[in-house]
Amino acid sequence: QVQLVESGGGLVQAGDSLRLSCAGSGRTFSEYAMTWFRQTPEQEREFVATAAWKGRPAYYADSVKGRFTISRDNAKNTVYLQMNNLRPEDTAIYYCAAGRPVLSALRTPSVYGFWGQGTQVNVSS
Repeated sequence: QVQLVESGGGLVQAGDSLRLSCAGSGRTFSEYAMTWFRQTPEQEREFVATAAWKGRPAYYADSVKGRFTISRDNAKNTVYLQMNNLRPEDTAIYYCAAGRPVLSALRTPSVYGFWGQGTQVNVSS
C-alpha cells in the first residue's frame, strides 16, 4: 500500500514557475513507478511525466517537454514536478500516481493503483 499526498499548487501568472511535491508513505515507495497526470473539467486525465525508474528514463508529454522536469527522491519517498514557463493551458488539477506499468502502458491512468488527492494549478494570462 502506498498513500500519496500532493502539495505545491497555486495561482501563478504565465511564465512563472511552480514545484509540485508528492509525498508517499510506506517502505516500498522505490518499488513503484511515479507519474504525474493532470485533469480539467473538459478533458480526461492526461499523462504529464513519469520519473526514471528501474533503468527506464523519465518520459514527458510533448506539451510539457523542455518546460517540466520530474525527479524522485526515494530516501524521502517524494516525487517532484518542477514546472517552468507555465502557460494558461497548464491549468488543471495535478495528480501523482504510483504503479508498476509496463513501458507501453505508463501513460495510461487505469494501470496505476494508487493516487493522491490532487493539487490545483491555475495559470493566468
